[in-house]
Amino acid sequence: MLPLLAAAALLMAAPALAACNDPAAAKVDWRRCLHDGQDLSGATLAGAVLRDASFARGKLVGTDMSGAEAPDARFTSADAGEADFSGAVLRGADFTRTRLVGARFAKADLRNARFYRADLSGADLTGALLAGSDLSTATLDGALWVDGQKRCAAGSVGACQ
Repeated sequence: MLPLLAAAALLMAAPALAACNDPAAAKVDWRRCLHDGQDLSGATLAGAVLRDASFARGKLVGTDMSGAEAPDARFTSADAGEADFSGAVLRGADFTRTRLVGARFAKADLRNARFYRADLSGADLTGALLAGSDLSTATLDGALWVDGQKRCAAGSVGACQ
């Protein structure tokens, strides 16, 4: 009887994890969840756990992912214009062919992220960590560079000119 009570106490003390079909909300735990093709425009996912989650071909326009923990998340071919990724951990995230026009990445950890053919026009990269990131074919027209001062010139592809 005592081992059964101890096991029940452990189960009740463990934090509840959100299921992949739970609604979008701040601090939701969607690790390893597939949200491909979903419309999450304007949703609040601030502080969410999105580790290894997939949002491929999704609509994330204006979505608040500030402070989210999303290493290795996949945003391929998504529309995330005006999304807020400020302070998010996005190490190794894949933004291949993603529309990120006007997105905010202020103080985001983007180390080893992939931006192959992504559109970062007008994005805010102030204080972002970009070591090892692949920006080689990314459009950076009008993006605010990591120093918070320099605006990338029109025609900037792969590097802020």
